[in-house]
Amino acid sequence: MEIDKDPAYQQMINGELYMESPILQERRRLVRREIMKYNQCADNDERNNGMKQLLRSVGDRFFVESTFEFSYGVNITIGNHFYANHGVTLCDEGLIKIGNDCKFGPKVGLYTPQHPLDPAIRRTEAERTAPITIGNDVWIGGGASILPGVTLGNNVIVGAGSVVTHSFPDNVIVVGNPARVLKTNEPSATVDK
Repeated sequence: MEIDKDPAYQQMINGELYMESPILQERRRLVRREIMKYNQCADNDERNNGMKQLLRSVGDRFFVESTFEFSYGVNITIGNHFYANHGVTLCDEGLIKIGNDCKFGPKVGLYTPQHPLDPAIRRTEAERTAPITIGNDVWIGGGASILPGVTLGNNVIVGAGSVVTHSFPDNVIVVGNPARVLKTNEPSATVDK
């Protein structure tokens, strides 16, 4: 993949200060065109198969409602059995890794860009990124935001409207702005399917 050899791309995914290169700009244009097309598809198979082709890797049983948005696609890996409701946005300037059996409510956002605090640097349009990692069996409620650098462990539930500013371990329910642990969420015995 040509984008992998682009120095600006490497700076971007490494969390270094970077400026968008012509290769990155072309990838964003391509992704924008394709996303617009697939988000207009009423046919679930056509929409989901099209979106999968734009992502780095996707497991079995991938289903997204329209609109599903992302920046590059090549920085997103998703495990098996993923569901995203309407209006989900993944700003994948940095790496996003989503585990198995994850569900995202409507208007969930994962945001990897870190815009500089110094206005002189911000005016240059340079930015950094920090990766987001979502464990297995994670449910993120509608309107929740996951900020740069966050890792969520396995079996985490994020309450609707929460703003997750730091990482959380396995088996917790987090809520609020900024999100905090509401209670533990120990898994029960396995249910036969």
